[in-house]
Amino acid sequence: MQVKSLDHVNIITDDLHGTAQFYADLLELDVRDGPPPMKHDHAQWLFDVRGRAVIHVNAVGAYQVFPKDTTPGETTGALHHVAFDCDGYDDLLERVNALELEYKTNAVSSIGLRQVFVYDPNGVLLELNFRNT
Repeated sequence: MQVKSLDHVNIITDDLHGTAQFYADLLELDVRDGPPPMKHDHAQWLFDVRGRAVIHVNAVGAYQVFPKDTTPGETTGALHHVAFDCDGYDDLLERVNALELEYKTNAVSSIGLRQVFVYDPNGVLLELNFRNT
């Protein structure tokens, strides 16, 4: 067995549509209802340009195969951040500013990496990585 890449992130929220729209606006992802038997008012999945559902957003109270207590907006516990490999650094900064989000940037010039850090509406820290830009 070997890990090939990050498959998806699951976020539990008390604002399903607002959280899904945040990710659609910030990361230009396509929002779709989660597949059956999930209900549209319980699950929204966000798809990247390759057609992969990289973010699953579930409403508080939605069915969970492996139940786990979560409190939207509170600390994300041991999870510090979620990182995405991205393209379009300047476009992202324009969107972050248009959405009036607080963010921090970082550069690791030794490996040709620029980063943008921003919180989602539920307190999940995102690390958006742009290589060789």
